[in-house]
Amino acid sequence: MASTREIVTKAVVGKGKKTFTTTKTVTPEYVPTTILGCWVINHTFKGYRNGNKINIEGSYDVNIWYSCSEDTKTEVVRETTTYLEEVNVPKQDDTDITNEEIIIRSLKQPSCTRADIVDGKIEYTVQKELGIEIVGDVKVKIAYDEEEDPWEVIMDDVDDSDIENAEQQIEQEVNEEYLD
Repeated sequence: MASTREIVTKAVVGKGKKTFTTTKTVTPEYVPTTILGCWVINHTFKGYRNGNKINIEGSYDVNIWYSCSEDTKTEVVRETTTYLEEVNVPKQDDTDITNEEIIIRSLKQPSCTRADIVDGKIEYTVQKELGIEIVGDVKVKIAYDEEEDPWEVIMDDVDDSDIENAEQQIEQEVNEEYLD
């Protein structure tokens, strides 16, 4: 007869991903002539619940390599950018969650998608994709059978000499005149 039990375990109860795009302007020390490169490094982040939303706080460093003085010199402008993103992660059901944990993953590291010179300043766009998981304690019902499975008989390992001895013993015990 099958019965049920409740097991408390950790499970992902909400999951989602979102792409964030940010455009900022930086004023370099020298008037830029040409943008030579832009890269983003040192990305750190953490997430926490704020009411019904998940807040993600993070930062990254932006390094923009540019030429100046009519393309005769190069410089790098460095800027640390902090951000606070607020997202609504859909839960898989409407149950209350206990011992909730927020896990944030960088699905696509921040990268510079555009950098332009506008009125002697550098305007750049950074794009990143973050995955958000909400993990919590949930109850799971399982069915189990109270009857025990039958036991398998374990045979001893036999070698060829044991089989020959058994065949000889059978031949000796057979009565060929049994039907007469």
